[in-house]
Amino acid sequence: LARPAGRPDVLVDFFVDTPGRGRPGGAPAPVFEGGAVTFAAATQRFHCGPGSVAVPGVLAGYLHVHRRMGRLPLADVVAPAAHLASEGVAVSATQAHDLALLEPILARTEASRAIFLPGGELLTEGQLLHNPDLGAFLGRLGSDPSATFYDGGLAHHLVEQLGAGGGLLTSEDLAAYRVIEREPLRVRYRDRTLLTNPPPTFGGALLGVALRRLDRHGDLPPAGSPELAALLAATMAGVDADRLAGHPEVIAALTGDLGDDPTARPQVNRGPTHVTVADTEGNVAAMTTSNGECSGDVIDGTGIACNNMLGEDDLHPDGFHAAPPGQRGASMMSPTFVLGPDGRRDDLALGSGGSKRIRSALLQVLVATIDHGTPLARAVDAPRIHWDQDHLEVEPGLAPEVLAALSELGPVNEWPERSMYFGGVHAVEPGRTGAGDARRGGTVRVV
Repeated sequence: LARPAGRPDVLVDFFVDTPGRGRPGGAPAPVFEGGAVTFAAATQRFHCGPGSVAVPGVLAGYLHVHRRMGRLPLADVVAPAAHLASEGVAVSATQAHDLALLEPILARTEASRAIFLPGGELLTEGQLLHNPDLGAFLGRLGSDPSATFYDGGLAHHLVEQLGAGGGLLTSEDLAAYRVIEREPLRVRYRDRTLLTNPPPTFGGALLGVALRRLDRHGDLPPAGSPELAALLAATMAGVDADRLAGHPEVIAALTGDLGDDPTARPQVNRGPTHVTVADTEGNVAAMTTSNGECSGDVIDGTGIACNNMLGEDDLHPDGFHAAPPGQRGASMMSPTFVLGPDGRRDDLALGSGGSKRIRSALLQVLVATIDHGTPLARAVDAPRIHWDQDHLEVEPGLAPEVLAALSELGPVNEWPERSMYFGGVHAVEPGRTGAGDARRGGTVRVV
C-alpha cells in the first residue's frame, strides 16, 4: 500500500494465483501433506508439499514496485541481500524460534535441508545461514531484471521440478501472472479515514466491518477496562460468526462496499512479514508479504523457497483446490494507513503478519491509538486477545477482572508468554515515531 508524494494512493496486489491453467484432465492428484505448527499454547494446521504451491507473485511484485516507484538502480537495491545470502547472516532469536516451529517442513527436501539444516542439524540462534544460490540469483537479477522464473528456461525447469513431485503449477500459469494495481479500500472510523487492502482479499474488509461496528457503538469504555476487552472480543467473535453465516454487512464488505463513499469503491478482479516506511518527502509505504509456512521445496539453482498458499485453510473457505485455475488468491494481509481529520495527512501507517490474527492485532492497535490516544509503542506492546472460532486466545498480562469478563464470553486459553502467534504490528507515525513488534523481532530505524 503506497502513498507516493504528489500521486494517487495505490494498492499493489502481487498475491498468488490458483495454479492449473492448461493442465490436462485426468492428471494425477496433487501431493499434499498435512501437519501442524505447534506454538506455546495453540496449534495451527497446515499443508505443504508441491501440491500446496500456488503461482508465485512476490518477485513480480517487487520488480513492479521498483519500476513504478523506485529510484536506485536494481543492482544497488539487491546487492546487500545478495551479499548476506552468499557470505552468511547470523540467525536471530526470532528466526531461530520460527525455524524450530517449521522444522518438519524445512526438512522435507534435500535442497531445503542444505539451507536450514546443514549437516543434519537445524540452525540455531547465532549460527550463520548461507544461501549462495540465492545470492547468485539476486546478482543475476540485479543486472537483468528479466532473469526471473516467469518465462524461459527457468520457468520450464520450475514447472518440471514441481510437477515431478505432484505439483499443479504450469508454464501457462507463470506466463499469465500479472501484478494488479487496485484502489485502496476506504473505511471511515471516528473522524479518520483508513486506507487498507481491498477485495478479493479478506483481511481489510473484515477489519473494516469490525471498525464500523465499534464506530456505531459510540464512545468506547476506558482503556484497560474489562468492559473494553469484552467489547473487542465480542466484536471479533461477531464478525467471524457473521462471515460464516453470510451476514449482508460482511458480504457487502467482501465485495468492496462498506457504505462510505461509493465513488471510492475498488473494482474487484476475481503466517506474512510486514515493513512500514515513511520519508521526509511525504512518501509512505506499508508492505505485507507472505510465503506461508513454505512448502518445503526450493527452486533448483535459485535458493528460493516455494510458498504453500494452497495449504492455508483460512484462505480456502470452500475447501482445498476448489478454486478454478487463474483466480487471484484472497488473504488476511491488511497494510493500512490512517489519515488525519483533514483526509490528507498520514497519522499512522501499519500492518502485521499473523494469518488469522492480523485483523485482531490491527484492530486492537487502532482502537488504542485512535480512541484512547495510547502512545504507539505502548499500543503495539500491549497484551492481545484473539477470538478463534469458539474460544479466546489471550496473552499474559491482563488484569484478573479483565480475564473474568472475557471468560463470560467463552473459554479462555491464557498463554504462558507473548508470542508471534498474535501477529507482529510494525507501525510508523510519519515524521514523529515508530514501533516494531517484539513478538516478531520488530525494530525501528531512523536514517
